[in-house]
Amino acid sequence: MSLKHAVLAALLEGEASGYDLAKIFDVSVANFWAATPQQLYRELERLAEAGLITARVVEQERRPNKRMFSLTESGHRDLHAYTSAPPRPSAIRDELMVQVQACDEGDTQAVRGFVAQRMETARTKLARYDRLRERMLDGRDEETYLREAERIGPYLTLMRGRFFEEENLRWGERALAVLDRRAAARGGVPEPAR
Repeated sequence: MSLKHAVLAALLEGEASGYDLAKIFDVSVANFWAATPQQLYRELERLAEAGLITARVVEQERRPNKRMFSLTESGHRDLHAYTSAPPRPSAIRDELMVQVQACDEGDTQAVRGFVAQRMETARTKLARYDRLRERMLDGRDEETYLREAERIGPYLTLMRGRFFEEENLRWGERALAVLDRRAAARGGVPEPAR
């Protein structure tokens, strides 16, 4: 997958500025696709040049003018073709896992701290995802939302992000318990689990 399709999919929500898209990516797309604002702006230029999105300038009195982007028919067709093709298998590339793999050769306490940091990040993301979920549901229960909502893709990706972070917490708890037992058996003093 390229950033191209993530941007096109984000524009399904409606017209947005580059700043709006950066916020959308930060809040709802980051659980499955990360991009910096600079990458987004470069991609918006490429998509406009390719005719997949249009840009219009909105003049503002007390702020710089802004460009608002929206999907073209060609952009919709491109997304349809993209969603019709099977995805490539996903692969995990996680620097922490390399550190854990090699922790017996290095500073196990430092790696333990990195695992704890990952767990704290997961908790923070889960709290953010819970707030987003509540906004999406807007007082409805999940079944009602899934039956009535115009688009359910954003909710399904939010669920995936939640499951991923919940699994990070489960794995982290297990990894910390193993590292603590190992340290205790070797006479080390494990840090208290968080």
